Amino acid sequence: MTAFPYRTALIVGAGPGISASLARKLSASGVQVALAARHIEKLAPLAAETGASVFAADASDPVGVARLFDEVEARLGEPDIVIYNASMAVRGPLTELDPATVAQSLSVNAFGAFLVVQQAARRMLPQERGAILLTGATAGVKGFARSAPFAMGKFALRGLAQSAARELGPKGIHVAHFVIDGGVRSAKRPDASDNTLDPDAIAQSYLDVLRQPRNAWTMEVDLRPWAETF
Repeated sequence: MTAFPYRTALIVGAGPGISASLARKLSASGVQVALAARHIEKLAPLAAETGASVFAADASDPVGVARLFDEVEARLGEPDIVIYNASMAVRGPLTELDPATVAQSLSVNAFGAFLVVQQAARRMLPQERGAILLTGATAGVKGFARSAPFAMGKFALRGLAQSAARELGPKGIHVAHFVIDGGVRSAKRPDASDNTLDPDAIAQSYLDVLRQPRNAWTMEVDLRPWAETF
């Protein structure tokens, strides 16, 4: 197998599950990993396990996101992989949803993604290379009852991914959106059957996309449990 084509990865919205699996697989591939989250205390075990660097950041704050990229660059060098995993699900009847909470959800799911993609693109364009991966959900493909805020944010995320892929792809930057179309196994959801997605398997799909040759890049990947109806 050829050498992994990237050197430094920034995972925004890091935590257990998919982010942790990505950190382990990227680190095992020789990639320096930066983990960013609002509350970094929870990342200490993962950082110790993978050798990752940890950064505190609010993905929905423009100044904070710009500072995050500057800090990562100063410590590790410019990231040539940027992964957006931040997410906030708000559910409830439309008539009872708190507008401020809905705005916060949109800020995390969509506006934060824009800020991160913008900062990543500014640094990758001069190099004419890099990869930006965005973690979506079923809600970005179809809206469910009592889940309007999450659908609004994830639809926006998918639109951002499609626009960025078409704008940045010709300039050497691989943008891909991942639809996580099902429940992901975790300590709270230990189901190891075909009814759930294995976070390690999801992470492997991300790495497979990162290895794709430029003349056959994927723009969107739909991952779902085998037991789900297609």
